[in-house]
Formats: sequence, C-alpha cells, structure tokens
Amino acid sequence: MSQFYGPDFDELQAVDPEIAAVLTDEVARLRGGLQLIASENLTSPAVLAALGSTLSNKYAEGYPGKRYYGGCEVVDRAETLGIERAKALFGADHANLQPHSGASANLAVYGAFLAPGEKVLAMSLPHGGHLTHGTKVSFSGKWFDAVHYGVAKATEDIDYDQVRDLAREHRPKLVIAGGSAIPRLIDFAAFREICDEIGAIFMVDAAHFIGLVAGGAIPSPVPYADVVTFTTHKVLRGPRGGMLVCKAEHAAKLDKAVFPMMQGGPLMHAVAAKAVALKEAATPEFQAYTRQVITNSIALTDGLAAEGMRPITGGTDTHLALLDLQGIGVTGAEAEARCAAASIVLNKNAIPYDPQPPSVASGIRVGTPSVTTQGMDEAAMKEIAGLIGRAVRDTDGTAAAGIAADVSTLVARAPAYPRSTAH
Repeated sequence: MSQFYGPDFDELQAVDPEIAAVLTDEVARLRGGLQLIASENLTSPAVLAALGSTLSNKYAEGYPGKRYYGGCEVVDRAETLGIERAKALFGADHANLQPHSGASANLAVYGAFLAPGEKVLAMSLPHGGHLTHGTKVSFSGKWFDAVHYGVAKATEDIDYDQVRDLAREHRPKLVIAGGSAIPRLIDFAAFREICDEIGAIFMVDAAHFIGLVAGGAIPSPVPYADVVTFTTHKVLRGPRGGMLVCKAEHAAKLDKAVFPMMQGGPLMHAVAAKAVALKEAATPEFQAYTRQVITNSIALTDGLAAEGMRPITGGTDTHLALLDLQGIGVTGAEAEARCAAASIVLNKNAIPYDPQPPSVASGIRVGTPSVTTQGMDEAAMKEIAGLIGRAVRDTDGTAAAGIAADVSTLVARAPAYPRSTAH
C-alpha cells in the first residue's frame, strides 16, 4: 500500500475502516484540487515514514544524554542528528527541535525572556502579524503588554519609522519581526539596529519563510536575531511542528523554557521527521525548489493582478501574495467559498486597513509551496490565475463544475503524491 497511507495501512483498514477512509479521502482531495494555502505543503514519503514509526512510543523528557527516562539511547541519535543538521543548514549556534508547533516555540521565547506583564513590540495581526504576537485572544496578549506596529498606507509594507518610534516610546523587552501575511522581504538589519538602541531581545518568527532561507532563496534572519522561531511544515516541507535556533548565549535559557517550562515529553517521531526534512533541505534539489516557489509566486501574483485582483504592496518577494478584491466587488469569504466549490483551496484574509471584519475580509492569500512541490511552473501559474479569476466571479455557482473539471486536467499533469512513487 502507498507509503503516504502508512506502512501498516492494511492493518488499519481491518481495525478501523472509518479512519482508513479518512486517510484515502485526504489523498484523493490533495490529488483532485489545487492546494494554494500559503502555510501548507506536501511532505515527502520519507518524512511520513518517520512520522508513522515506533519512535512515537518513546518518552524522552529532557535532551540527548540528559533524559529523565531510560532507554533513550536510540532516539537520542535522531534528535542529535536533527540538531546538527539545523545548525549547519541555518548557520546557527544552537537549535531546539522539540517545540510541538510554531506557537509552542513562540511561547518558549516569551517564557525565556519575559515576565508576565512586560512589554513586547510586534506586528499587528490585521496588518500581517500572527495571533501569538500579542493578540488579545492569545496567551501573548493576555499575559503580556503588547504594542503593535503596522504597515505604511502608501507602501503597504512595514513602517520601519513607526517601529523605531514605538520602540523608543515603550521600551519593550522583546521585539518581534515576522508574521502570517507578509509578501515582502523584511529588513532584519533595521530591526537589529532598533533592538540594540533600546536593549531589547530581537526575535524573528520565520514560520512562513524559513524554507526559503534554508534553500538560500532569500536572506537569512539568523545573523541578526537573538532567536528565530519557525514551523517545519510550510516551505520547509517537513512534518507539522516547531523549532527554534538561537545565539549560544541564549541556548540554556531557551532549552529550559521549551522543557520543562512549556512542554513535557517531546514527540520523538516528529523530531525524527524534522531531521529528515532538514537533510532534504540541504540538497541542491531543494535549493532549486525554493527558487521556483518564488518564481511561481511572482507569476501567480501577476496573473491574479491581470484578473483585477490588486496585490498588496504591488507584488511579492516570497512564497505568498495577498490580494485585494475590492476592485472586483467580491469579499474574501465569497472568493474562498467560490474557489472551494471549484476544487481550488485558498483562504480569505484581511488586508491592511480592511473595512471588512476578519470573518468576511476584503482579500485572499495564496501561496505556491504545494503546487511547486507537485512540479508546476510559471505557465501553470498563469492557468491557475485564470481559474481563480473565473471562480471568484462565479456569483451563482453555475461555472463551478466546469472550472473543477479544468482544475482536474491541470493537476493530472502534476499530481500530488504521484502513484508511480507510492510503492
């Protein structure tokens, strides 16, 4: 049976046919549509094999060579390999592979450097930040005093003058760069200068773009930041999970914040899968992949602009684009639903200074990691832009079936998890 169903899929079918059906249906969903969620990707069969392994059975609280349980000598090898691979790949002094998610990694940074009630300066969620950057519904906003910067109206890019002014006024102990809907490169040197001026810790949440850094396609935040947190399941193309790298002076403090402060036993199957992804990311093939991700992103953004959807900031430098749909009279929620009916998966997204509530939104966010993993190129991106344009204008749903049929033809040329590699 296919590797991406798991090595013991026949047994799963016998024991639990309902869940077995979920697995097969999900592969069918991936194969049958366009996956344009910027925060998703398609892991390799090798990564999935590590995830579905007996390493899931092992409790390993602590770190390699310093565990609180016996019998960890085998899983220690997996974590040690992952740590060394991360340090080499990112040119970092120290790495911790144990965070269960990007949010967990961010929580550890707060725990390492802040006391409850202390100030943090981060990007506003409506302007492209993240829930864990001080939003009131998050632990980060409930436990810490968050001040937010945004984007300049004229450029729709980060307002570095505002960042500096707010830093000088509020003197935060932690400054965060990064977010979930930032299409342009971030000036890490400017943030470092601001942090040095006020004596703040500089954290980069690189969850979205760390895979592009790993492939050498964009500049790295590692030389500038005190700590860089990220997820492993976006452009990096690893398992769902988190990770952090940091300067040597912060290593012990951050390790203690991950465990025992914020987490118990690590998920050793996930740690091993992260190690596999890091090895894959160190290859020339992955470097070429990340360059193509950006090339495809630019082509898709240009194609959507031609369809009347205005790119925020005028374009993209990364794997994602944010499109303003006000000019064509469609909300983000309407666009997401209409695209879904046509087998195109993307998400509604707030744009800077959005007049709509987040549940409606005036924009959509699109990303190219998954379709690039499938082998699609710029010509395919132009096709996709046309399909999205048709879908978002399908006010009565009569065109959805025809668009879905064209999507099926397109993805058949470059399928997710091609059957020829499944055994």
